[in-house]
Amino acid sequence: MSRVTAFFNPILFIFAMLLTFVLCSTSATAQDAASLYKTKCVMCHGADGKGETSVGKSTGVRSFSSPEVQKESDAELTQITNKGKAKMPAYESKLTEAQVKELVAYVRQLGKGK
Repeated sequence: MSRVTAFFNPILFIFAMLLTFVLCSTSATAQDAASLYKTKCVMCHGADGKGETSVGKSTGVRSFSSPEVQKESDAELTQITNKGKAKMPAYESKLTEAQVKELVAYVRQLGKGK
């Protein structure tokens, strides 16, 4: 098989396009989650997720790296985001299911930053 034939092989082309799409959408999802976090969560939880903002301190926000938050399942964090908890408002009517899932993944990343 010559290089030209291999280059124009439709299967390789489709694979390359799919790989490009997956890589681009993954980084776009991470970027979307970060920007969503900045608009909806930073005010209380802080940019680093430690809750050391004036609002976070006054409302008793827990750090995402705390053992209590780290042991919560993704389902529990989703429930808290959707329904609210203590002084945290509910976001069920403001965010899509996909956005909440992205935020939970982003919160997990922040929590690992310690």
